[in-house]
Amino acid sequence: MSAPKLIRADLHNHTYYSPDSILSPKQVVERARRAGLDCIAITDHNTVRGGLAVREIADGFQVIVGEEVRTADGEVLGLFLTEDVPRGLSARETVALIKEQGGLVGVPHPFDHLRSALNEAEMEALIGEIDFIEALNSRIVFAVHNKLALEFARRHDKPVSAASDAHSAREVGRSYVEMPPFTGPGDFLDSLRSGRLVGRLSSPMIHMVSRYATIRHRLGWKPG
Repeated sequence: MSAPKLIRADLHNHTYYSPDSILSPKQVVERARRAGLDCIAITDHNTVRGGLAVREIADGFQVIVGEEVRTADGEVLGLFLTEDVPRGLSARETVALIKEQGGLVGVPHPFDHLRSALNEAEMEALIGEIDFIEALNSRIVFAVHNKLALEFARRHDKPVSAASDAHSAREVGRSYVEMPPFTGPGDFLDSLRSGRLVGRLSSPMIHMVSRYATIRHRLGWKPG
């Protein structure tokens, strides 16, 4: 019996429900198809609204509703969520709220001190509750930060994920995991553990897109 066909899953992306992204839900769907993705996780900052919006219009590929939560200790990823997890709580409180929803907990761009990464001491303290580590993030400026994340995950025997961390259309699908199909959080981690990280870094200039989006939101622009 032949093994199931692997899928391509890009596991951390933002729509314009994040104040630093210009991507509409419709653009996410179009670009995901064009990039050959089978699955995409939408993890907007401090809200699940973008993930719900993309899931509503997606046809032909899997959408994971998630959130990148700004905690008092750095950012935490929640996948397979149904409602917002509030920002500003401790990392431990945030992890508990994600778990209460039946979600999975990941650490986005650890060791990236140019962004609000969860610090290593906090990751060590919460390692029993962390489900996966993001070890390939295309928006990392210094490749060594991805390397450190992979080494940390291996030391603690945690599955690793890959993500474009897209905030604009051209970024979608730049990094992804080739992994066996999964149906939900129950078999996601086993699938992820069997996966292979694929992708490359974006140009550091891509962060100018986020600056533009942030200014636009501050001037009063609101997503439709």
